[in-house]
Amino acid sequence: MQISEVMTANVRYVRPETRLAEVAREMRDNDFGSVPIADDERLVGMVTDRDIVVRGLAHGLDASASARDVMSPNVLYCFDYDTVEDVLKNMGANQVRRLPVVDRAKRLVGVVSLGDLSKAAAQTPTASALKKISQPAQTDADEHEMRDGNV
Repeated sequence: MQISEVMTANVRYVRPETRLAEVAREMRDNDFGSVPIADDERLVGMVTDRDIVVRGLAHGLDASASARDVMSPNVLYCFDYDTVEDVLKNMGANQVRRLPVVDRAKRLVGVVSLGDLSKAAAQTPTASALKKISQPAQTDADEHEMRDGNV
C-alpha cells in the first residue's frame, strides 16, 4: 500500500513570510503541533509550536517575526509512492509522528501521521504493533470496565 492511499491530502501549510501570530492561530484553530512551510507548493521547512517558543520567543522575537525566522529548514519527508511499511520504519527510526508527503517533483501533496498509518496498515505486523503503541495506556480499572461492558 502506498502513502498516497492513506495520507491526508488537504494539507494546510503557510508561506515562509507568514507572521508567527498567524502561524500560531493556524495551529490553534486546526489543533496542529506543526505546520509545513511551502513556497509555491514546494516544501521548504517546518514550524512546530516548540520552534515558536524556543527559536522565537526565547530569542526575543515577537509575533510579527516570520515563519522563516523559526522554521527548521532540514525537513524529513516521504514520497507519495513510498510504501506504508517503509514510512513506518523511517518514522520509527527518526522518532517522528508525522511527515510531509511530496510528489516526484517535490511538491507538497499531503501529510501522513502515525494515526493515518495505524488505520491503514492493519494488514502488516509492524502496523499492528504500532497501533497498540500509539493507543493510550489503560489502567487496570479501565480494562475491568471494558471487560464488563461498562464503558
